[in-house]
Amino acid sequence: MNTKFLLKNVFLLLALILVFSCKNEKPLENNSTSKNTNKENEPSILVEKPNNIETPKGMVWVKGKTFTQGAKATDNFAMPREKPTHQVSVDGFFIDVTEVTNKQFKAFVNATKYITVAERPIDWEVMKKELPEGTPKPHDSVLQPGSLVFNKEVNAVVSMNNYTQWWTWKTGANWKQPYGKGSSIKGKNNYPVVHVAFEDALAYCKWANRRLPTEAEWESAAQGDNTNAIFTWGNNTEVLNNNANTWQGKFPTYNESTDGYRYIAPTKSYPANSIGLYDMLGNVWEWTSDVYNANYYKDLDTSIPTINPTGATEYYNPQNPYQIEMVMKGGSYLCHDSYCASFRISARMSTSRDSGSDHLGFRTVASLNMIENKK
Repeated sequence: MNTKFLLKNVFLLLALILVFSCKNEKPLENNSTSKNTNKENEPSILVEKPNNIETPKGMVWVKGKTFTQGAKATDNFAMPREKPTHQVSVDGFFIDVTEVTNKQFKAFVNATKYITVAERPIDWEVMKKELPEGTPKPHDSVLQPGSLVFNKEVNAVVSMNNYTQWWTWKTGANWKQPYGKGSSIKGKNNYPVVHVAFEDALAYCKWANRRLPTEAEWESAAQGDNTNAIFTWGNNTEVLNNNANTWQGKFPTYNESTDGYRYIAPTKSYPANSIGLYDMLGNVWEWTSDVYNANYYKDLDTSIPTINPTGATEYYNPQNPYQIEMVMKGGSYLCHDSYCASFRISARMSTSRDSGSDHLGFRTVASLNMIENKK
């Protein structure tokens, strides 16, 4: 990126420098917090929910199981960062039936008076530490609170490698004003909350006595009763539009909306997976608690299952060495088979912790001990 681009697109640099990157570099050491089982023995994990524990309202129990994580053999859209395929064993846990909604997030804000990252004044002294040394300070008119919004007015693109053509930094955009000043969430209580940075999601989790899922937990939940499926409903690509809110037509200039929604949809607009979870694929991306590393899977010992992995111990992304990014899962309404094709369980992308957008949300999980300790 040259200086001129940074001055004009400083926020895009912060938030999107790898949203759609597909490159891989040198491998990283395996996560030291993960336990491996002896290949001859079954992993010792919590499978069933204890009878004396009630499922929290709005959540479901995901049984503990061993499943196939990463790119499936028959997945033609698989990316290098999703390989190699490996076995993972995850304890049972509770997860939200839907993404956190505007109504739920509003209850949190009303109770705590919390102010999201997108609503706070921009501190250049803090921001410049995450930019290349010597980056000039943009004009104060640019350094205004806001967030990233998909440009619905784009009519043509010069190169699909230049994602700034369909993204714009919108001053005033935040969870209450998803498309900038003058927009609102009135009548959209049951829509997923968006423009939520990683810090915002963690604050909500603390208030709700929840946490973000690990990437492995997220995939376990998305699989439902399956253990080796490409999609939440199985392996049939032809029923994608019936099961997930994604882009149809020509991305990013024309969405045919054959699935019923041109952009973001209310929660539960599409069928649930086999254990009752909605929108695990499509609609909005979802934060996880895993630090992103482009080659994390490559250093895993694939001969034995990994138990309850929590992701990479170090961040690595050759496309954005200046900031720490987190793994996001599930794809969004912008995913199309001609571009990111991230409407698959194994799809994994990253985004900066201090960035939100109008196609990124989250859902929460609770471990058994979190429920027990609250009693």
